[in-house]
Amino acid sequence: MACMKLGSKSEVFYLDGQNWLCSTGLPSDVIIEIGETSFHLHKFPLISRSEVLESYMKEISNDNEKSVVELHDLPGGAKAFLFVAKFCYGVKMELNPSNVVTLRCAAEYLQMTEDYGEGNLILHSENFLNHIFGYWTDTLKALKTCEEVLPFAEDLHIASRCIHSLVVKAADPSLVIWPVSGQSSVQSPENAEMWNGISLKSKASGEDWWFEDVSSLSLPLYKRFMQGASSRHMRPDKIAGSLVYYAKKHIPLLVSQSSSKSENSVAFKSTPSTPSEADQRNLIEEIVVLLPNEKGITPTKFLLKILRTAIALYANSHCCATLEKRIGAQLDEADLEDLLIPNIGYSMETLYDIDCVQRMLEHFMVVEHDVADSASNDIEEEMRIVRGSQSMSPMAKVANLVDSYLSEVAPDVNVKLPKFQSLATVIPDYARTLDDGIYGAIDIYLKAHPWMTDSEKEQICRLINCQKLSLEASTHAAQNERLPLRVVVQVLFFEQLKLRTSIAGWFFASDNLENSQNLSGNLALIRNDGNAPHNSIIAFDSMKERVAELEKECLSMKKELEKMMKAKVGWNVILKKLSCRLIPKPSHVKVSNPCRKSKISPASTTQMEEKAMAVK
Repeated sequence: MACMKLGSKSEVFYLDGQNWLCSTGLPSDVIIEIGETSFHLHKFPLISRSEVLESYMKEISNDNEKSVVELHDLPGGAKAFLFVAKFCYGVKMELNPSNVVTLRCAAEYLQMTEDYGEGNLILHSENFLNHIFGYWTDTLKALKTCEEVLPFAEDLHIASRCIHSLVVKAADPSLVIWPVSGQSSVQSPENAEMWNGISLKSKASGEDWWFEDVSSLSLPLYKRFMQGASSRHMRPDKIAGSLVYYAKKHIPLLVSQSSSKSENSVAFKSTPSTPSEADQRNLIEEIVVLLPNEKGITPTKFLLKILRTAIALYANSHCCATLEKRIGAQLDEADLEDLLIPNIGYSMETLYDIDCVQRMLEHFMVVEHDVADSASNDIEEEMRIVRGSQSMSPMAKVANLVDSYLSEVAPDVNVKLPKFQSLATVIPDYARTLDDGIYGAIDIYLKAHPWMTDSEKEQICRLINCQKLSLEASTHAAQNERLPLRVVVQVLFFEQLKLRTSIAGWFFASDNLENSQNLSGNLALIRNDGNAPHNSIIAFDSMKERVAELEKECLSMKKELEKMMKAKVGWNVILKKLSCRLIPKPSHVKVSNPCRKSKISPASTTQMEEKAMAVK
């Protein structure tokens, strides 16, 4: 810590109760009263350094009695005036980052200018302030003391200068210098080489090296620091990182909700007292305003936790709405456990706040729609692109997330059917590659709401696309007594349709395979002939690769067929009970040899599709 030593005389002041006395041997002729503390001093050393004290002495001059001067509003109070008195008497004293701001404000208040002695306190304190601005730690200490003498520090722009110095160094760590050993001992402002006479070294390492230091600032000063960082165009991820660190340190309710032990592994310094709920609520509202607007900069997990805390602390509606929009813009990065926000509203109808998730989901859909429009004006082309990259798209991730969320809220008997449907229908049909997730959620909902009418059951089951159920889900649905009869019929029909399509495809592949083998034999004869053209050789190699692919595909289809046939042993019995025949045996299908030929006319496929639509 840098320091400046002033004065040369030994200590002459001592404390007697609430009175500071001077042991110079001369009786005191003036009493300075500050609060409950009194200073019994001499006029001459004081009026020779301060214009204000000189003015007071002239107004109350009395030869018979001691003059009494009241300085109750002096910046820094009695503690600061003790240093002022030592300076006036030439007693040894030390300026350091912890007292320089207070002394600078007190010197300004007392008008200790160069007109009242060369090298007065204003000059010394101002020079030392400019010196410590070169050091990160010393500037930080000085800034913290500004709160003790507000608004005097604001009038002298000390706080703003400290903040500017810190922001510049945080933005460019190469400007940060730290004393390696010893302290910077400054004898006088003229002896500038002593200020820089120690070894200096930059210790700033890592982009978050300053997070802990600035987190020790009070909210008003920290807010001004972050505003200064934003005005200097500091990287948004660094600003967001500091805000997250500050929030976790000063909002106990936020930290207590962390589900992962790794998030709490940072050892924060304990505060003297736990902040009140009002202080935590105010802090959340301020931090939300300071967060960068860029998508993906602030972790979604943190945003969800701070939203949960804001709701618990009854933060203002604007704060919660802003958080919902930020989360909605990057909802594809959210985890299910963080979306399970307890419902603490006035109605508290449901266990979880479904309306909050609904709003975030709607914000996500708006953002995704805007992205799609900006990327392509052709809707059909955009849909094709989305379907082609289904597993990696944000929409697909959110679809899986919503299906999982519906499964979690489905057991709640207070979840009404319209609310369940409203949340499920926000996701477009193309976003789900399989409907197993939504089917599972609906099955749980039906089990938790056994009093639903047949009409309501059919209504909720319209959310399921039976053509997009996996074999396991279809098998379960075919035996599910909770589903309406119409849904079971649809499931059975589409599974039979898939089965027939698989068989037809297998026969078609077998037919192509035999033809390919015959063709390859002919090409082999051509290759043996030395007069075979070059194009024929290339065609032969290409056909050989295709034959190998078809062999693999045929084998795979055969295994899949055997698996599906085993799973559907009891289907004919079920169909008889339902008194319906889903797929009539086409009379025009002629198969002389299953391993050789299979021909299904387009009319057969059309009839099957028409029956599927009729069942719906």
